[in-house]
Amino acid sequence: MEPIKLINISHQIGNRTILSDMSISFEEKKVTAIIGKSGSGKSTLLKSINGLLKPTSGEVRVFDAPIDYSNLQALRKKIGYVIQGIGLFPHLTIEENILLAGKTHLPENEIKKERLHEMMKLVNLKGHLYKKYPYELSGGEQQRAGICRALFLNPPVLLMDEPFGSLDPVTRFDIHQEFIQLQRNVPRTVLLVTHDMREAKKLADYILVIDNGVIQQFGSVKEIFDHPATDPVRELLMVAES
Repeated sequence: MEPIKLINISHQIGNRTILSDMSISFEEKKVTAIIGKSGSGKSTLLKSINGLLKPTSGEVRVFDAPIDYSNLQALRKKIGYVIQGIGLFPHLTIEENILLAGKTHLPENEIKKERLHEMMKLVNLKGHLYKKYPYELSGGEQQRAGICRALFLNPPVLLMDEPFGSLDPVTRFDIHQEFIQLQRNVPRTVLLVTHDMREAKKLADYILVIDNGVIQQFGSVKEIFDHPATDPVRELLMVAES
């Protein structure tokens, strides 16, 4: 079964076309990096998949069913979402932030704090930090907490919108290694938006390149690097090699 399938989706804002007639499906339990310049439609694509945006036309299917926009809560149980700005609520502790998905989607008696500590251990987030507030954590620790929250319900699909872009190089390297290990231990379908082709090469199985809302190329990492199909793909590879 294809976890995510897009059928001729387009999205327009006024006279501007953000996504144009996209048809693509993503392989189960593999990481696909979605890459392109700023404004190419990467984030809009993720928002269309998790139901935050309804395409102007076309259909998004999740596990072979069209999105039911009247019952997005059911979709949220299947899809974790990690955003660029981490998105932790500053007035909540790390524990409260991570448990938020459970409190939103599960009965109280099904929310297990053991799961909280299990997730923190999995992403190397020190156990004593769960009572801290986001401002008391480093950027890397906050990002780990954001990943814990996205994975708390153990969703089979994880969407990540430039989650590592604001981290310093050393922290970014460490979290890359943790991401790779996490995917080995608990493989899931991951769509990772990034503007960095080197990051895509390191973390992904497949790469989708889009430009101005149009698919330029989709294939394995090796295929993209060995046989770039269009000028926008070649430009991104030139930047990665510089």
